[in-house]
Amino acid sequence: MVLEVTGLRKRFGRTVAVDGIDLAVRKGAIFGFVGPNGAGKTTTLSMITGLLRPDAGSVVVGEADVWRSPDAAKRVLGVLPDRMRLFDRLTGAQMLYYCGVLHGLDRTTARSRSEDLSRALALEGSLDRPVADYSIGMIKKVSLAAALIHSPRLLVLDEPFEGVDPVSTAHAIDLLRSYARAGGTVVLSSHNMDLVERVCDSVAVIVGGSILASGTLEKVRDGSTLEERFVELAGGRSAVEGLEWLTTFSD
Repeated sequence: MVLEVTGLRKRFGRTVAVDGIDLAVRKGAIFGFVGPNGAGKTTTLSMITGLLRPDAGSVVVGEADVWRSPDAAKRVLGVLPDRMRLFDRLTGAQMLYYCGVLHGLDRTTARSRSEDLSRALALEGSLDRPVADYSIGMIKKVSLAAALIHSPRLLVLDEPFEGVDPVSTAHAIDLLRSYARAGGTVVLSSHNMDLVERVCDSVAVIVGGSILASGTLEKVRDGSTLEERFVELAGGRSAVEGLEWLTTFSD
């Protein structure tokens, strides 16, 4: 297993954000977290990547405990957090080079990998512009390239395709699949059930800070679409029933 999470808990005041999550992700998997807003996805991923300290539980990446051996764990992690902030005054090329050198790459390798990733994500022609001029989709693509540049063992992506156009999403998916075939592991969250169903081979449904189902995509779907299974697990029923007044229009 590349990622093992045991008894993870987090509370903010009286609100329990994550309530005893256990999780294991194998090498080469593309693992999807799905859940409604406020389910605990971002909080869980933030604790997995060392961005937020848990109240209880442990996270092991490879053989390193994220909180007992943070340097060792973070060396093998690539992270794209939700609402990632980049250095606005740098160009895209400078941003990728900086991230590569920060992760210990020599200058030649940092530049070479920046070029490779720019081609894979169709960023060519855009990297000489300041990050401040980028759209949300462009920022997501540069952030994904920055997370991958040091070839991490585990890539953790929080809503990586939000605001990204379909063509760029297809490029990113191809890149993630190639990365997984080479032995890398991806953990991502997304509201897009269809996308998760197309991209991921394993999935966890998280609601109210707890995982309601986890395993292979086929196991969790249980003969339904992922969206139908998610609604079933989350106890989702239409709140429209009983609002007969909606059909009583004013003159």
